[in-house]
Amino acid sequence: MSDLVSPSKQLPVTTESRAAWLREAGGLSAAFADGLLSDVVELPLAEALVLGLMKQGVTKYLAIFGHGNTAIAEILRIYEAHGLVKCWQFRNEVEMAHAATALSWVYGEVPAVLTSIGPGALQALAGSLAAASNGVGVYHLYGDETTHGEGYNMQQIPRPGQGLFGSLTERMGASYTLHTPAALRDALRNGSAAVFHPWRPAPFYLNLPLNTQLARVSLRLDALAARPVWPRLPIPDEASLAVAAKLIAGAERVAIKVGAGARHAPVAVRRLAEASGAVAVLSPGTVGVLPDAHPQNLHVAGSKGSISGNWAMQEAELLIVVGSRAVCQSDCSGIGWPKVRHVININADPTDVQHYNESTALLGDAAAICERLAAALAGPLTPAKSAWLEQAARKKAEWTALRDARAGGPRCFDAVWRREVLTQPQAIAIAERFCREIGALKFFDAGDVQANGFQVIRDDSPGETYTESGASYMGFAVSALLSQAIARQGCYGIAFTGDGSFMMNPQILIDGIEHGVHGTILLLDNRRMAAISSLQEAQFDTDYRTNDSVAVDYVAMGGAVAGVMALSAGDTERGLRDALAKAHAHPGLSLIHVPVYYGADPAGGMGAYGRWNVGPWSDGVQDAYTKTRI
Repeated sequence: MSDLVSPSKQLPVTTESRAAWLREAGGLSAAFADGLLSDVVELPLAEALVLGLMKQGVTKYLAIFGHGNTAIAEILRIYEAHGLVKCWQFRNEVEMAHAATALSWVYGEVPAVLTSIGPGALQALAGSLAAASNGVGVYHLYGDETTHGEGYNMQQIPRPGQGLFGSLTERMGASYTLHTPAALRDALRNGSAAVFHPWRPAPFYLNLPLNTQLARVSLRLDALAARPVWPRLPIPDEASLAVAAKLIAGAERVAIKVGAGARHAPVAVRRLAEASGAVAVLSPGTVGVLPDAHPQNLHVAGSKGSISGNWAMQEAELLIVVGSRAVCQSDCSGIGWPKVRHVININADPTDVQHYNESTALLGDAAAICERLAAALAGPLTPAKSAWLEQAARKKAEWTALRDARAGGPRCFDAVWRREVLTQPQAIAIAERFCREIGALKFFDAGDVQANGFQVIRDDSPGETYTESGASYMGFAVSALLSQAIARQGCYGIAFTGDGSFMMNPQILIDGIEHGVHGTILLLDNRRMAAISSLQEAQFDTDYRTNDSVAVDYVAMGGAVAGVMALSAGDTERGLRDALAKAHAHPGLSLIHVPVYYGADPAGGMGAYGRWNVGPWSDGVQDAYTKTRI
């Protein structure tokens, strides 16, 4: 290291020598620990940004390079050559944004998405809706127009105005434009607060003008924002907890709505349910917070819920909400709790905790609050609460019997395939059992596959399934498989997708091979957007422009990419089981094509059991909403 480091141990003067110096120093953290980076240094803004993100533990870049980010590309090339960062290239910005979301969501590794100016940034911004909707922290770095205004850049927003792309990104979430290089410290402070937020992390959009990326900036590297360490969230005072416990103890029919904020607290939620004599109803993303067979788990509730879950919504008189935003479909557009007279709302967010009228708001950490309430409610259940749980058990048995019948029933004759084929519940149940047997992750794409999926699966813990229900983004699941190859310790996963969702991001076939994904695309093909077809038929007795007449040989498509194992599952359970086993044994990416039924036979799907403010149903739902108390 002697030829690179001066006697004062200051950083060398070139990017190449600085990267080598940091490698020899043991990395950025080691250099900080040894007191080597306390002096003011001058270096390009793009390099300072890479070092600033490195200080926060962000060293993985998912990138598509263009003329708007070649400067950063050169910095990354040098730093990757010295083992300080790692970069993966992609073929579509939406796919890339989904892969980054999954990497952060599933594995807890926050990456940076890097795109060029204009169309690429717009696509990445669109893809970031999945992260924003599900509370997932990701850095988004976008090339931007120059700060001098010397004329239109060919890919900027084409009208006069200052900072137009910044005004666009700030509509989606926390945003910053590095108009001035010296603003980097503030930008990274804002970024760390958004990406690592303690209860609602989110994407952070950093816009990088072309001409400032290589501008020189003077700063102390140890003054750049580190990854924040948040204090433990406070819990409510004893008086508030006592009020809530008294309300719960005095109510006969209690339900717990398990929101996404409860995913980290399964043990506490279960204890609260058991101590309070409450039934639990789940959101699509919280399946597994209570084990599937737990007698008080009444499964998913909402506009596409379950018999048991929606029964609980209709009959409960006191509602305990844990970590929920009360999303319209999960909450039946605000009319899902007609008999509830009071709400105990547990949430870390001061706005969401006050969503309902007649609320006792318990602001703070869900796990700690649930544990305190469970302790206060310890003791035998009243006869009325026991009777409530007995009724719930009968409804759960009714739902379980229907689920078993739909998942294990006979195949259906399909008019498009002109033969008997598996239904979606059957195919999902077969693959779901296989995932449990081998410990595979499940990713569900939007549409009918997603809706049938969260009704069919039998998870016993959070994190077995990831269903992007926040934005219902078609193509998320197949793109999410890429996170397996990027994570430090990736897990084998199966992406449950429909033909419509798969064609939104078929680039996975190439990028999955390029980056070494070990996973499977399970393509359930009914030649249509079945979720919308069925919605149209329910509302207007016919479907319109939601199917097509083009036959696609997906096995041939997959097999055309070197390294992809493309399989046909045929039309039987045995054929699908065999294909799943072959795909798992294959060391790379596999695609399994499964023709599935669509039609009027109720056995073809799991059904819908709630109401929703959409289309011609809006007037009735909104009229009911005006009469609700909470």
